[in-house]
Amino acid sequence: MHIEYRVAEMADVPAIEALIPTSARGLKAGYYTAGQVEGALGTIFGVDTQLIKDGTYFVAVADKRIVGCGGWSKRVTEYGSDAAKKDEDRLRNPKSEPAMIRAFFVHPEYSRKGIGREILRLSETGARDAGFVNIEIVATLPGEPLYTACGYGVVERFTIDLPKGEHLPVVRMRYGKTPNKAPASVLIRQD
Repeated sequence: MHIEYRVAEMADVPAIEALIPTSARGLKAGYYTAGQVEGALGTIFGVDTQLIKDGTYFVAVADKRIVGCGGWSKRVTEYGSDAAKKDEDRLRNPKSEPAMIRAFFVHPEYSRKGIGREILRLSETGARDAGFVNIEIVATLPGEPLYTACGYGVVERFTIDLPKGEHLPVVRMRYGKTPNKAPASVLIRQD
């Protein structure tokens, strides 16, 4: 199977919007209840078009369809869709604030094929090239093992409030936080 990776375009939004619930319902079961997944869809699990406009969001294409997506942000929003946003987020200072890994989703039929790792590599490279010296992510529980394997360590665990009284447990992770880890695909250093 051949998978191509490219920067996402605004024309990809409908396909990404279709992928996200398929990914969330298929890959987050066992980590979250159905109520948590449904409550997160459209708010936490959703498209942030600012990432696409900034050119920091990627798609994985196989069989002429988008089967994975994810990226990084140079803006202050840490997670979630842009459904409730009114204005453009301010930019982060790359020397004092971390770039944020954001919005990774893979079609269940294509999971465990290296798509997440490759999109993470593209994101880390983009953040490094933009001058960021630190990278963080607010990861879902099923994403935590991937990020741990790629050199990210836990900073804190917390929950995000969802509609209907639900709460979504997540974990803030930072690249290089865990000592004695093999380096991820790129090393972010301050020179």
